[in-house]
Amino acid sequence: MHVPLKFTNHRIEEYALRVTYRPEEDTGTIIYNLSLIESPDLDFTLSIMKEAHTAGITISDRLLVAGPGEQVDGYTVPDGKHAVCTMCSITLDALLLRRGIPINPIGGGIVEVEGRVPRRFTSMILYRDTTLDPLEVLISQEATSILDVMRHRNGNILANIRECHMEAEPLMGAVLDELTAIGFSGILDIGAPNFPLLGVPVSPQYVGVAMVGGTNAMAAVKEAGRPVVTRALKGLIDIREMGYLEDY
Repeated sequence: MHVPLKFTNHRIEEYALRVTYRPEEDTGTIIYNLSLIESPDLDFTLSIMKEAHTAGITISDRLLVAGPGEQVDGYTVPDGKHAVCTMCSITLDALLLRRGIPINPIGGGIVEVEGRVPRRFTSMILYRDTTLDPLEVLISQEATSILDVMRHRNGNILANIRECHMEAEPLMGAVLDELTAIGFSGILDIGAPNFPLLGVPVSPQYVGVAMVGGTNAMAAVKEAGRPVVTRALKGLIDIREMGYLEDY
């Protein structure tokens, strides 16, 4: 029996419909990314993550760290490795959908940053055209310069974009305000109806919303020469299993 190919936009929809996260209660499941690092690199990785969070290029300060032999969502961490799980930015799409806001995930790519201001997408992989996670692909291509953005305010970061119907813009704004109040960060820019956002066209009657990628910190660790294997959109995990960066 042949299993049909599943394009990333369909994977996003499936995961989004299964998310049960309630930000106001800090309960339920979120979509997470899993990264494997060498165990001796754990302290270095955590320091980079804190620096990235301070620079505003992460989604959340929530994370789960698992050591060799420990299990995460049924996956056993190999010997000599640590797993670091972070919130995936597609969790935002799920929260908007749960509020009844029509959302269409467009794609992931590289955003050029000048003076900490996002200027434009310089590359983009559309979710409907790939079975792979775009940000995973771009990390493997070494197309980022996230450390430069963190330390010198200029460079290239990972980001993604979705579009929301203009009629739902006030409700979307309310949801984003709620999320910001509980530490959910990483909104890069919100466009005007019918206008491209950071160079990416949106559908008629829609508004673009760009967010930083949930794997930026791990891409920065890789830029620093440390081995990292990242699996974006890895699955669903209970938010209560995740601690806070400041506790590490």
